[in-house]
Amino acid sequence: MFGFLKRFRKKSPWILHYNTGSCNGCDIEILACLGPKYDLERFGIVNKGNPKQADILLVTGPVTKRARARLLRLYMQMPEPKVVVAVGACACTGGVFRYMYNVENGVDRYIPVDVYVPGCAARPENIIEGVKKAIEIWERKKKERIELPKLVEGVEGEPLDRRTLIRQLEEKFCKRLPGEEEE
Repeated sequence: MFGFLKRFRKKSPWILHYNTGSCNGCDIEILACLGPKYDLERFGIVNKGNPKQADILLVTGPVTKRARARLLRLYMQMPEPKVVVAVGACACTGGVFRYMYNVENGVDRYIPVDVYVPGCAARPENIIEGVKKAIEIWERKKKERIELPKLVEGVEGEPLDRRTLIRQLEEKFCKRLPGEEEE
């Protein structure tokens, strides 16, 4: 019905930026990329706050125990095809926060990462190159219809709805802290 909209969507990928517990160094550099000096929007990119409208997920910081469930939810809410970019040393490997009591290390431990942008803090030029690479991967996924790996296997013949899938992911990866309530 709305097949004609696909060609317009190809020209303007939207990004969603999520901080999983960083020191905000990479966040400042991402905002610098969106500013007039580096102007990331010249590639047709718009920074959105809604995962249901985003095509590219920019993740900064190491995955903390409190941010883990929300990261999984954001990833599951994004439409296919989606691309994940890990920005900064903390998002790639855990960085200086690796093996701390409240840190779960890099992003790729929980969701598949397509592009890694190393650095502490990652330079705006490197972030722009990483986003350009993510756009190329996103366009290739759209053309080739690449199936992403499933995070949770369902029972054969029984489709999983989104709530069941998120609940299974939380049970698999997220243990509640003492005193923490369900949302």
